[in-house]
Amino acid sequence: MLLAIANSFWMPDLDAVVAIGPLWGLAGTIVAIVLAALVLGRSAAVSSVITIIGATLTAWICFTHAPRVAQSAWAGLAPAGGSPMLLVDNFAILFILLICLFLACVTGLWMIGASTNARESAAHLRNGPEFFVLLVGSAFGMALMVSTTNLLMIILAIEMASLPSYAIVGFQKRNRIAAEASLKYVLFGAVTSALMAYGISLLYGFYGTLDVNEIGRLVSTELAATDTPAAAKALISVALFGLMAGIGFKISAVPFHFWCPDVFEGASIEVTTWLSVASKAAGLGLLLRIIAAVLQPLAETFDNPLSTTVAMFAAVTCTVGNLAAFPQTSVKRLLAYSSIAHAGYMLMAGAIIWQAKPGSDVANPAFAALIVYIIVYLFMNLGAFGCTALVYWATGSEKIEAFRGLGRRSPLIAAAMTVCLFSLVGLPPFGGFIAKFYLLMALFKSNLVWLVAVALLNSIFSLYFYSRIAYAMYFADDGKPAFSVPAFGRALVIAAAIVILLTGIPIAGGLIGRANQFASHLYPIAARTTFAEPQAAAAKDPIPLAARSAP
Repeated sequence: MLLAIANSFWMPDLDAVVAIGPLWGLAGTIVAIVLAALVLGRSAAVSSVITIIGATLTAWICFTHAPRVAQSAWAGLAPAGGSPMLLVDNFAILFILLICLFLACVTGLWMIGASTNARESAAHLRNGPEFFVLLVGSAFGMALMVSTTNLLMIILAIEMASLPSYAIVGFQKRNRIAAEASLKYVLFGAVTSALMAYGISLLYGFYGTLDVNEIGRLVSTELAATDTPAAAKALISVALFGLMAGIGFKISAVPFHFWCPDVFEGASIEVTTWLSVASKAAGLGLLLRIIAAVLQPLAETFDNPLSTTVAMFAAVTCTVGNLAAFPQTSVKRLLAYSSIAHAGYMLMAGAIIWQAKPGSDVANPAFAALIVYIIVYLFMNLGAFGCTALVYWATGSEKIEAFRGLGRRSPLIAAAMTVCLFSLVGLPPFGGFIAKFYLLMALFKSNLVWLVAVALLNSIFSLYFYSRIAYAMYFADDGKPAFSVPAFGRALVIAAAIVILLTGIPIAGGLIGRANQFASHLYPIAARTTFAEPQAAAAKDPIPLAARSAP
């Protein structure tokens, strides 16, 4: 009896289980942290070391999987005859690799804070195992986000990434600002999650499938048909808006960005650093997958009106982020608005996602541009937030005034901060210039000249508020004494600055070349068909259009 019941359930084969090895690596890290706390006691040091080891091993698994994935040897984890629930392609492998490496760096930053900041070290050390279970849990959710085009898995992945993030933002329970930020984060996340679940339920109820690629084919067919009722088109638009609301919340795109400044200001510096990069990277990766699967056929049908829509959202997001950063006096809050602006820049890649041609060996310019930008942005934010953390731990303040005279008081930290700030602007010869130039060239080749102009104007605007910090470091010395910083913290930010310099000119060509490799062999793109095939798929649909749209 039990054997018959077991046989009725689908189970993946060994190759499929091995193929999702990076996900097993993160899950195993969570289990190891819990077991270590049970066996060795509640040791924050042990938990942090296990996290670094687990993140490093998972990154190594990604390296070992990369050659096989590049040959398109395995497409996805799916029941027999069903649509893939998980994808393993170049894009997913690269993003999981970046998430794991960034996780190790953030853990190192946490260790510096625990040993340096006496006011917070007690809470750090007392609740270390819980913190790292939540941190790695959010990383696991973000890894799922970039590895799926299944509606059910999208909900699970976003919630898996969001729920631990709510907790780590308010992890310092006695900190009123952190508790308030966590509450705002929870409330805003609950609203956008409800919108997303509603939109996904409409899509599933309307089309009877969880596969985003199949939904994209059916949507393009119905919106192109002349006999499609207006109510059906409105329902599709509402459903897609709900789906995008949940993802827009993760990347803090306007108008879903209101949580970001308060959360970044209230959370501890290592949590702010983590959310500023990892959360946005995962959200943008998922967003580009959905746009490629759902909206590309619509662009082929309607002469790219959705390209303009996505471009306008990107333009508004980067403009609002940059303008709101002007009056800020807190560096953490300023960098929060900066992250909103950069989310807008990266969202511009969604406006050219349909430039890809069907075929597994074609590099998608949007995915390639996003890969370059994310890699450079990782080091820019790691360096900027790392320097901010070192100044805060030394002075007790994160205001711009705390950076006065930093060029004299701690020259290496000031130099690293300057490199990161000017790279965030996009000035040569830093890596930020290469990342932004590569993205803008892709937009220019796609005839989105107005969007290129918006990005350039916003870069000029951003030069002002980034320069305010640089001016304070070198031209507003208040005579305060020099201070020392932890050696590991100094090494971390200097290493980030060196990478930014190297990606600016010396290895820019290699970085772009690798990005093109990782932007090819993408499952959703490889699975794309010509526009004639969606019509054939719709013809096989057992539920007539009139029956689905009728009240």
